[in-house]
Amino acid sequence: MNILQRIKALWHENPILRKIAKNFGYLFSSNIISSAISMLQGIFSVRLLGVAGFGTLGTITVFATTINKLTSFRMGELVIKFVGQFHENDEKEKAAAVFKLASLTEFVASIVAFALIWVLAPFGAEFFAKDASLAPWFIIYGLIILANMFSESSTGLLQFFDRFKNMAGVNILQSIVTLILIIVAWWLKTGLQGILIAYLVGKIIHAVGLAIAAQVAAVQVWGKRWWGARLKSIAPNRKELVRFAVSTNINSTLSLISRDSIILWLSYFSVPEQVGYFKLASALTNYIQIPMAPLPQATYPELARAVARKTWSEFKNILKQGSQIAGAYSIMVAMGLLVLGKFFIRIVYGAEMVPSYDSLIIMLLGIVFANIVFWARSALLSFGLADYATKVNILVTIVSVIGYILLLPSLGHIGAAIMLSIANILGNSLVVQKVFRMIKQAESESALTQAIS
Repeated sequence: MNILQRIKALWHENPILRKIAKNFGYLFSSNIISSAISMLQGIFSVRLLGVAGFGTLGTITVFATTINKLTSFRMGELVIKFVGQFHENDEKEKAAAVFKLASLTEFVASIVAFALIWVLAPFGAEFFAKDASLAPWFIIYGLIILANMFSESSTGLLQFFDRFKNMAGVNILQSIVTLILIIVAWWLKTGLQGILIAYLVGKIIHAVGLAIAAQVAAVQVWGKRWWGARLKSIAPNRKELVRFAVSTNINSTLSLISRDSIILWLSYFSVPEQVGYFKLASALTNYIQIPMAPLPQATYPELARAVARKTWSEFKNILKQGSQIAGAYSIMVAMGLLVLGKFFIRIVYGAEMVPSYDSLIIMLLGIVFANIVFWARSALLSFGLADYATKVNILVTIVSVIGYILLLPSLGHIGAAIMLSIANILGNSLVVQKVFRMIKQAESESALTQAIS
């Protein structure tokens, strides 16, 4: 049986796979369009700003994102886990109360995050961007945090209620608006400020769109008075909720240090040109991550349902079939980038950006592995084991920080790519092992229960 016949057989045998594929299809189509638009955004940005300016752009945007994630409790994951749990048990008030609590928590966290950006902007401009005069632009771009004050909880609710079409539409809209504004900035030669405003407007459109779509979904499912859901209805679950939220926050913070803030590490230990090379290499990896990025979002709700129902064969099928499809695609695209990547960079972005190719190839090693086991963290969270993910991230963070200190001053963007691949392979390997142990334990417990009954 060839690969096409195997995929066709999997499609007909598994209705859950078809549902995931439908939701994935919305996000995949959105990502394809958005990534094509993003590539054009990158081309105009590089041509306007040059290597150093492109690196500075990355520093400012990542600085705001990093501060935001620092205070984030990853409310989307909490919403999927607990709204899903209560909704499946027909406890609608509790489900609505979880979403209400998540939204309020995210609101407070966003206010704190923006205050931190306001205070730390001079530090970020001087030590990361190497230009103290850019401090006001760190604050201006930080306004995206206030716009995103409900985006995580909104995204989680839309995912659980299969509103992926709404998410896709919002994503495409913000990409188109951002591209138009970047082209205007390029045409008028407004420099870094024009590009930052373009990104800022696009992010605001995305955040507001998600929030509106989530409110509509909440009203349709729980009624117009859903906001009146009593928080005390979930008081018996308080410890479980707090434990999950704190664990995911710690996990997010550790990910910031080890992976998400890598551009800031590189900015501190190196120069804007090195950041520019790494930022372009990271952008080019989107070609292999385009279909992968939506998969965890589309898969997590189904994994959470399978755990709630204790249907372990269904759970394993999702993992196995997902890996087969993801692996086939990732390896194929990685080979294409290996062969054509250098030529593509030279023609599209200019000869000065060719050094990005070396970083790209190194990063692909870790990315291909992470794509094959894209479900790892979602599967772990569906078991409620956010604390284990935190332990893994502690180890990955220690290894990464040591690597950054040793490699970035001398190797620049190459050292950043090496450490990113190491973090991807190490972290995902440990999580996958834990998931398989949990499945085996759950199957044994189910078999024992059936034998007793």
